Amino acid sequence: MVDLIKYVVNSFAEKPELVEFDVVEDGKNVNVTVTLDASDMGKVIGRQGKIAKALRTLVRVGSAKENKKYNVEIRERGE
Repeated sequence: MVDLIKYVVNSFAEKPELVEFDVVEDGKNVNVTVTLDASDMGKVIGRQGKIAKALRTLVRVGSAKENKKYNVEIRERGE
């Protein structure tokens, strides 16, 4: 599932080399924090958050097979 998140985020980011993924597993909960350059925030989140919402929907549907709950957080570098 983390590979799917990386693929989607890197597809939209103009500077994929600056994207960082922090994955923390706590039992059935998995927190994925994506840290982006400021110039990529709008591209990855999308207008009115549509891309971020679609990414979270994909992750929620795909995670049902793994019997885990994924939480995707998108942050700007320096926060």
